[in-house]
Amino acid sequence: MRNVVRIAALCVSIGGGVAPVMAQSVAQRLNDFPTAARADYVFACMATNGQTREMLDKCACSIDEIASILPYEKYVQAETVLSMRLTGGERMAVFRSAASANTLVADLRRAQAEAEVICF
Repeated sequence: MRNVVRIAALCVSIGGGVAPVMAQSVAQRLNDFPTAARADYVFACMATNGQTREMLDKCACSIDEIASILPYEKYVQAETVLSMRLTGGERMAVFRSAASANTLVADLRRAQAEAEVICF
């Protein structure tokens, strides 16, 4: 985090008002997942994989990796699509076949796979 502040300060001295926007977007990107969303993920992960301290660490690592890859807005959209796919009926067919929905889910699956390789 200190490096971000140094880079921001350097940009202010060189380029004027560019740094506040850059520093804000970097900070938002690094921590745009709310604590409750992270906790929900960790609880679900531990319920699936075991209620141990080791699994707590692995699940926390996993959501941190996912958060570093995927913005929170896309994470929420992908999770919504996945939950809607579990619901039956004609109206939910759009969540099964829409290209944009498939892309969101694919992005989430890739982030989860990368997190699994790194953390588990």
